[in-house]
Amino acid sequence: MAARVRLEDRECPLSKTVQHVGEWWTLLILHDAFDGFTRFDQFQENLRISSSMLTSRLKTLVAEGLLERRPYQTNPTRHEYVLTEYGRSLRPVIVALAAWGNSRLDPGKRSMILVDRESGEEVDPVVVDRTTGRRVDTDEFVFTHGPAASEAMRARYAGAHGQES
Repeated sequence: MAARVRLEDRECPLSKTVQHVGEWWTLLILHDAFDGFTRFDQFQENLRISSSMLTSRLKTLVAEGLLERRPYQTNPTRHEYVLTEYGRSLRPVIVALAAWGNSRLDPGKRSMILVDRESGEEVDPVVVDRTTGRRVDTDEFVFTHGPAASEAMRARYAGAHGQES
């Protein structure tokens, strides 16, 4: 039986994002790409992922414009997978996910940390509003419908947060 998807889920930016990058292997491939991996064998060796699964995920990431497939060798032709600008724009999301995971661990049990490249000092990333610099991880900030919202999305947020439906 096919899953029923609500209209507001189809238009929700969170739902759309999870559809593209919410799968386990996809996030790990992107993480490796941010660490400088570009070649099929590098991804496969580091992630210990099957070649069929990796092929499938790389094709999807290329089709969605997150990675670009470029030849780096001829005879036989071999390709590398390079982050596009669109793909690089996901870096803050990956950083935030890793930081969230680390925040639940004792500092001595963290296997990976984010550091300043020059100083080597550990950093503690937070998400802030670009205009005000205020942290957005508090209940002072809430979601509401946007100008292009459907009636279903408007109904979800009707009367909430000072907006009229």
